[in-house]
Amino acid sequence: MSQDVVSWSSNLEAYCWSLVYVLSTILFFGIFWRITGSFFLSKLGLLREAKELELPPTYHEGPPFIGNLIAFAKGPLNVVQRGYRCCGDIFTFKVLHKNITFLIGPKAHEIFFQGTDEELDQNEVYAFSVPIFGKGVVYDAPLDKRLQQLRIMSAALRPARMYSYVDQMVYEAVLFFRKWGEQGEVDILESLSDLIILTASRCLMGREVREQLFEKVSKLYHDLDQGMQPISVFAPYLPIAAHRKRDKAREEMVQLFRTVIQNRRRRGVKEDDMLQIFMDASYRDGSRPSEYEVAGLLIALLFAGQHTSSITGSWTGMLLLRNKDVFERVKKEQETVMEEYGDELHYEALNKMNLLHLCVKETLRMYPPLILLMRKVLKPKVYKQYVIPENDIVMVSPAVSGRLDTVFKNPDVWDPDRFGPERAEDKKAPFSFIAFGGGRHGCMGEQFAYLQIKTIWTVLIRSFDLEPVGDLSQPDYNAMVVGPRPPCLLKYRKKKDSFLDRVALFA
Repeated sequence: MSQDVVSWSSNLEAYCWSLVYVLSTILFFGIFWRITGSFFLSKLGLLREAKELELPPTYHEGPPFIGNLIAFAKGPLNVVQRGYRCCGDIFTFKVLHKNITFLIGPKAHEIFFQGTDEELDQNEVYAFSVPIFGKGVVYDAPLDKRLQQLRIMSAALRPARMYSYVDQMVYEAVLFFRKWGEQGEVDILESLSDLIILTASRCLMGREVREQLFEKVSKLYHDLDQGMQPISVFAPYLPIAAHRKRDKAREEMVQLFRTVIQNRRRRGVKEDDMLQIFMDASYRDGSRPSEYEVAGLLIALLFAGQHTSSITGSWTGMLLLRNKDVFERVKKEQETVMEEYGDELHYEALNKMNLLHLCVKETLRMYPPLILLMRKVLKPKVYKQYVIPENDIVMVSPAVSGRLDTVFKNPDVWDPDRFGPERAEDKKAPFSFIAFGGGRHGCMGEQFAYLQIKTIWTVLIRSFDLEPVGDLSQPDYNAMVVGPRPPCLLKYRKKKDSFLDRVALFA
């Protein structure tokens, strides 16, 4: 009996302490809310709307805590597609401690692409690039300086500059494809990766680098590239072998450019390349970018274009060769352009190749190399009845949005004519086609990329009879920049009256 009393007394004491804990917790949060609630609501700008707005719907997969992480690691696009089907064009997906809010479709994209830099920030989400681009460059620079650096980069990619770049692209493509010989079989992704590094070396880094230092730069770029591992996104300074090689390669790359810059200035030489544009540029206060910053800007441009262009060029060719009707029309377009310009392959001639342009664009719709674009929310954003809170990560997906049947008819069919003037499916609503981003931060290298890919395939089509080998490759979603899984094979036979033999080159 006494044990029962003791037990009852002990339980009563426990119940009392539990009650005290619950009441004190309620009291604490009540006081806390009275003190801070108005502040947070005013900060959100939602004091009057608080009752009407709500957080985006949450989408979850698998077991608690780790289910979302596992699902996202296995197939991010599949998760986004399932979330879209379940929740609609806005939903939040929690990965460990971080809320990721997805915006899918043209209307939802407006929130992402029209947001200001004070509302949606790029720096933190792309901080993993800082060890490669460098301190104080692009995503490590304060906003005002970053915008000035982007202005300098944009000046190097103005339409007026494209004339000389096309000449250099043609020069490198002809030299490269002449080495193929009469016939054979190649992995087109490997070939275009090599060619685009050559082109980038000449257009971006300059004649000295391309002709005297290419082997060294190619090796350094390889080490920089391999230093961008999936783990680098979460731990960019983790002391692993790939990161150590990356850091050493960047130091050597800076020193290499420093030597080239100093030699040019000592000799009073001006070259027609992006390096020269960066050397001659200045910030608003009159100061010039340092040699360290110039190297970082060049590396940033190289990284922005190398993988994306080689991947898109490869997909374009593999799809074109498997669609005979479109391929015949592209060859006919080449004949029409040659009737006007002969073998001259320059800026004006490439701009007459409208169908080839649409082929590249349609390829980007179906197989964008950048499958996710992201920002950090600095100020809450409202969409429909939902508020996306501060510190969320907000994402859009060119890969998912490019396959929406509410925007594109038969979205899983490669059909370049969908972008032609008669259908113009991407013009029905703003931000329908986002392979090059959009709004305030659209890709400044878009025209350069189109010209580069059109140059490559023009030289190939005029020089060889081509046919694909095997089935179309599937996307490799394990890569940070998504391309086709190797091998990507095609057979070639040199034409009797090949463009490679007819054209004269002038360096």
